[in-house]
Amino acid sequence: MSIDFAAEAAPLAEELVAIRRYLHQIPELGLELPQTQAKVLEELADLPVEIHKGTGLDSVMAILRGGRPGPRVLLRGDMDALPVAEETGLDYASVNGRMHACGHDLHVTGLLGAAKLLSAHQAELPGTVLFMFQPGEEGPGGAQPMIDEGMLEMLDGPIDAAYAIHVGAGERGVFNTRPGTIMAGANQLHVTFHGRGGHASQPSKSIDPVRPTVEFAQALNAAVTSSFSVFDPVVASVTQLHGGDAVNVIPPAAGVGASVRTLSAQSTELFPQVATRLAESIATAHGCTAEVDWQVQYPVTVNDEAEARFALDTLTGVFGADRVVESPDPLMGSEDFSLVLNEVPGAFVFFQIAPADVDPETGPANHSPLVRFDDSYLPDQAAALATLAWERLSR
Repeated sequence: MSIDFAAEAAPLAEELVAIRRYLHQIPELGLELPQTQAKVLEELADLPVEIHKGTGLDSVMAILRGGRPGPRVLLRGDMDALPVAEETGLDYASVNGRMHACGHDLHVTGLLGAAKLLSAHQAELPGTVLFMFQPGEEGPGGAQPMIDEGMLEMLDGPIDAAYAIHVGAGERGVFNTRPGTIMAGANQLHVTFHGRGGHASQPSKSIDPVRPTVEFAQALNAAVTSSFSVFDPVVASVTQLHGGDAVNVIPPAAGVGASVRTLSAQSTELFPQVATRLAESIATAHGCTAEVDWQVQYPVTVNDEAEARFALDTLTGVFGADRVVESPDPLMGSEDFSLVLNEVPGAFVFFQIAPADVDPETGPANHSPLVRFDDSYLPDQAAALATLAWERLSR
């Protein structure tokens, strides 16, 4: 049997908006989110769910066991904010120097809404739903600690499917996802060149590490172009250059920091080899040595093909073909839900909800201090998550 969760979610609109706006005023960072966690626990208190809190982070796992046997589905909402001072001018804006500039306050609220909707049908629910309230998505990463604490082993068998919805400031009311790679892997490259410091007036008596640093920063994009296929693109952005503190001193070391986005595991593995070869050759040419540090923050986010198709078809059935779009290309942003999708087949879905007075093409985007989201769409977000879980359990 199918349930019209969109209709059932509509009366929850005022309640969901109130929850979201409360959360919007108390943004918290990283893995320690005591106020946010407390609000989640408060909203779950009257539901027939089994609660588990993280030990090394302020996570919440809520388990809804249906009255009928069936599969197991995970729904996820991330909870943390960004160290961004809000400039929206909203009457419920944050004033603590942090901001839910990526919409995670809506993610939490949408997941709470889904929990309320599904709990109302516990007796006929054909399986089990695990609601994953996750800290630290913006860093240092909360999915892996939750997995390490046994989240995926909490149910009476393996989790069959996992879904998450992420809001964006695009065309309002539109869901979009795609089979296969949907978001890039996030990686950090740090290269330090070691020379011999000295007086800036006597460079011949020193080994200047600044010169290879500048040369490497300029050569990196050429190395990317010559080493990676245009059909498996890599984006490498040098964002840091550091050397000495005094103008008249040649420092003993200087370095580069870069953000690197990759769209495949192969590119993620190859990139440090390319960067190391380039750094060492440039260092040798300048009489220096190079130290390369490569860090994989989040892997590539890859939707299971069958689950992505299921999500597209299911959401189209609820909201209509004009509100559900198959994305033509991946995004170069990154997500630590990728770590869940590495373990469980599932789909990561975007939900675009720019306010009516904002041009979705030119208006502020996620992570901007000016970005705003239309929270009148929260019932649709909750209904989408509830429907994905119900229909997947019923399949």
